[in-house]
Amino acid sequence: MSGAPPLTLARLNSMNQIGFTTALGFAFELSPWVVERAWSERPFASVEALHEAMMAVLNAATTADKLALIRAHPELASKAAIAKQLTAESNAEQASAGLDRLTPEEFARFHDLNAAYRERFGFPFIICVRLNDKASILAAMRARLSNDEAAEIAEAITQIGLISKLRLLDAVKI
Repeated sequence: MSGAPPLTLARLNSMNQIGFTTALGFAFELSPWVVERAWSERPFASVEALHEAMMAVLNAATTADKLALIRAHPELASKAAIAKQLTAESNAEQASAGLDRLTPEEFARFHDLNAAYRERFGFPFIICVRLNDKASILAAMRARLSNDEAAEIAEAITQIGLISKLRLLDAVKI
C-alpha cells in the first residue's frame, strides 16, 4: 500500500461500499463478504466498533458461510506456509509464531495434527497464532480434537475474531 493515504476511521466512514470492502477485505481471510456486509453500519466511532459490526455480520451468517470462511484459512505450518505462498497477512502471522522455522520433527507433528483435525472436522485448525507460540498451538490442536463439530466451529469463529481484530488494529489509524 505504499503511496496510499493511511486508513483512518474518517476515511473508511466516507468510503462507498466497494472502496470500503477493497480497503478492508484483508481482515477476514479471502472472505470480503464479511466486510462488505458491515459497511451499512457506518459511521464507526472506533476500530473496536468497526470490528464489532463485522463480528455481528459473521455471527449472523449461515453455518455454510461460516464454514466457507473457516475453509478459506490455510493450514498452520503447511508446505504452502513454509514456501510463503499464503496471503501476506497469513505469512506474517505464521512467521510471528515461528511456524516458518520448524524442525523436521515439529513439522511432522504439525502435519500429523493438521491431518487428524481435517479428517475429524473437514476444515483447517484455526487459532490466532499471534497470541500463541509453537508449543501452545500444538497443545490446542491436540485438545481441540476432542471437541464436537459445533463447538469447534464456534471456537474457529472466535479465533477468526481475534485474528481479524489484530489485523484491523494494525491497519486502521484513528
